Amino acid sequence: LLQCAPRIPEAGALLDLLGRCPEHQKKGSFPVVVFEGLDATGKTTLTQSVKDILNGVLLRSPPACISQWRTIFDEEPAPIKRAFYAAGNYILASEIAKASTQAPVIVDRYWHSTAAYTIATETNGQVQDLPPAQDEVYQWPEDLLRPDLVLLLTVDPEERVRRLQRRGLEKTKEEAELEANSLFRQRVEESYRRMLNPSCQEVDASPCKEEVLQTVLQVIKKQFA
Repeated sequence: LLQCAPRIPEAGALLDLLGRCPEHQKKGSFPVVVFEGLDATGKTTLTQSVKDILNGVLLRSPPACISQWRTIFDEEPAPIKRAFYAAGNYILASEIAKASTQAPVIVDRYWHSTAAYTIATETNGQVQDLPPAQDEVYQWPEDLLRPDLVLLLTVDPEERVRRLQRRGLEKTKEEAELEANSLFRQRVEESYRRMLNPSCQEVDASPCKEEVLQTVLQVIKKQFA
């Protein structure tokens, strides 16, 4: 990011925001629950519902303060693009730390997304060509605030495509790749499943949204009983 700052002014602004974040952020006393998964698995609807029911705070990655730069960095080569999302996670951690002193925090994507997409992009071929389970690439960064619970929403591939078509939204480059390349999609999902400290708890998000919401609330209740 520092090297490309003369060419991309937003990179310098991003680094400035990152420099203002305290190191080794600590979570407050309220729970932090992260929702992960591919597009059209129901994260947006579900996170809003859970936030309302728990009287919590909803945060998203990349955080609002840098989300307007996402389209700029999405057009850059993979290393710059990933640096943007990685920096965004540390800025988001600062927001999580503050919010979790006041209320439960619901997060729409966090570090696991950055890691899963990076691993899947850097690996060619089949799922078995991914780094082996327990490899350090699946480990949560030691200096990044950890959530209490990470839920991975999964949906049958055909159902996910139908949902995307109903939404009628323009696809991101990665979403187009997910649709066109089933191997890439499989690598992303398997990378999610191999994440460690914290790992992801998988939730089938194929049923109706009311049923999925009840399942998620039961998992949260059990986790924080």
